[in-house]
Amino acid sequence: MLRRDTLKLIASGTLILVSGLLKPITALAKWNKEAFTARDLQTAMDAYFPDQEITETERIKIGVHAVVENGAVVPIKIETDLPKLESITIFVEKNPNPLISNFDLSPACLGFVSTRIKVDQASTIVIVVKADGKAFKNSTYIEVQEGGCA
Repeated sequence: MLRRDTLKLIASGTLILVSGLLKPITALAKWNKEAFTARDLQTAMDAYFPDQEITETERIKIGVHAVVENGAVVPIKIETDLPKLESITIFVEKNPNPLISNFDLSPACLGFVSTRIKVDQASTIVIVVKADGKAFKNSTYIEVQEGGCA
């Protein structure tokens, strides 16, 4: 739709009805500001998973190279076979903001996420998986030749 057509619709009142239903994307998004602005790992995890015990498990597999040349683009794969999957969350301990991302998943989804993250320096990557109302985690340490968060 051209801008002029849109302006004509607004002028005629047709779009006024629809505009009440439209919201900015940020208004629809659920954002945990405290967790995403936290400066250390434990604060970010406590803010994102408040009052929840997180159990260590080997059922979360983290596929990432032990040494990466460029921290700006670190490919990572996360796999789990935990039942009734709810979400997969990625934290990087020594990043300026440790909470990297969260993927909300349907219980019908396979427990697999593949993405690229930024890593500032040699650090521990912590993956938290929520499944069946419980939280589980696993972690791995990687070396970074050139940081990606500067």
